[in-house]
Amino acid sequence: MAESEGDQSLCGPPRPGATVVPRAQDAPSSASAEKPTDALSSSAAGVTAMRGGALRVGGYAIGLLASMGSAALLFRHLGVVDTGRYVTALSLVAIVGGLSDLGITAFGVREISTRPPHERWPLARDLLGLRITLTILGGIVVTAIAWAAYSHVIAVGVALASVGLLFQVTQDNFALPLLVELRLGWVAVLDLTRQLLTALLIVVLVFLGSQLLPFLGVSIPVGLVVVAIAALLVRRTRTLTPTFSWRRWRTFMSAILPYSAASAAAVLYFRISVLLVSALSNSVQLGYFSASFRIIEAGTVVPGLLVGSAFPIFARAAHQDHDRLAYAISRVFHSALIAGAWVATSIAVGAPLAIAIIGGARFAAAAPVLAIQGIGLGAMFVNVVWGYALLSLRLYRSILLINLGALVLNVALVAPLVIVDGARGAAIGTAVVEVILTVVEAVAVVRGRPYLRPSLRILPFVVLATAAGLAPLAMSNVAVILRLLTSTALFGAVVLFTRSFPPELLDLVPRLGSRSRRSRDGQP
Repeated sequence: MAESEGDQSLCGPPRPGATVVPRAQDAPSSASAEKPTDALSSSAAGVTAMRGGALRVGGYAIGLLASMGSAALLFRHLGVVDTGRYVTALSLVAIVGGLSDLGITAFGVREISTRPPHERWPLARDLLGLRITLTILGGIVVTAIAWAAYSHVIAVGVALASVGLLFQVTQDNFALPLLVELRLGWVAVLDLTRQLLTALLIVVLVFLGSQLLPFLGVSIPVGLVVVAIAALLVRRTRTLTPTFSWRRWRTFMSAILPYSAASAAAVLYFRISVLLVSALSNSVQLGYFSASFRIIEAGTVVPGLLVGSAFPIFARAAHQDHDRLAYAISRVFHSALIAGAWVATSIAVGAPLAIAIIGGARFAAAAPVLAIQGIGLGAMFVNVVWGYALLSLRLYRSILLINLGALVLNVALVAPLVIVDGARGAAIGTAVVEVILTVVEAVAVVRGRPYLRPSLRILPFVVLATAAGLAPLAMSNVAVILRLLTSTALFGAVVLFTRSFPPELLDLVPRLGSRSRRSRDGQP
């Protein structure tokens, strides 16, 4: 695919002569046939999405620092064994969240991004009613499983965290107008508020000497506050009450059933490693893996924030203009490749420091586990790009087959590796599966669609930057923080020197962005 070098933002307006590929199910209504004037059709949509994504990641980074501080206190307070129980309970609730979502949130973003305004918010109300129903049912089932398979303490903790999850899914639905209107600064505020309040309450409970259960119930008061803020932000845009209509639920669920099954497989695939370690190894190995997993889990939010900010634009472009979609995927892929390589490199170098901060000396054996899991996290940055591309193209069956394959492969690899090498074996298995998943999804997107194949010109430079970033691992007598800073400096120097980054990233800084666009246009 030849990359366009004109005056386009990341997902700028369709170029003259751009290919518009209509499909029967995508035929626009009379309302949508008019010239669009919303944020997603604006020529500034790409820059707005990039800046919004940067705001969300920046806000998340601030919240993450607070979360790391609270986690450091929490893990020291609970100890290795109770930390394993804490992460196991949260993993069970995360499974409830993923299974109750069933791709509904992503479906809602895509449909609301492409439908005319009068159809958007009745659909959002239907989706809210369905999410509430599925979350309640899922919470009841998983609480019963926890009671039978683990202990009554973990079961009660799962029940409490499931109530908090109910508030979170409500807030996510309320925030749909903010996402599709690219009001991503407010989305960042909601995310940051949740993180800061969670960290604050954990710190308070630690100083009060609380046991395990109160920590698992923290999401309830936090959820109430964030839902209230979200409601105030969107109350003039949409009605907040859910609707419960089995007939309408059945209509759109039948359309996305393969994607829903794929979403369920993805949730299980990511969490199954914790459950396999808990079942096949001892409590100490579970504690080590849990400490590493919690750090990686916090990092998995970042690729979703970065790429998810561009997803409404992906969806609109797939609906109207495949040339624009190709341009967007190419640029986001290049950005994600660089970001993922830097994250994996930084975790490999900084793993001992992260574990020392989070768990202290008792968790030192978790550092190699974290370094290995960092490879999977780096691959996830690219994986998310192809996942959103598949969804934008409505390739539900492909997503289902890929995610089911990843789930089966993860169990097949992780189970024997856990028996042989405990937490480190689980980390190796999950990292290998994540890399394979990324490659398979990329092939699924570009197969039969050569116009969506991005250039791999920057790949050798990214490999070179990664090698440079890993060089400080040899500096064994230097403090980890200095090695980490040196690693980042070397990685960044190679990327800048080779100019392997997409020039659109300069648009994040208005003055540099305008200068870059003039240079690309051949203007003085």
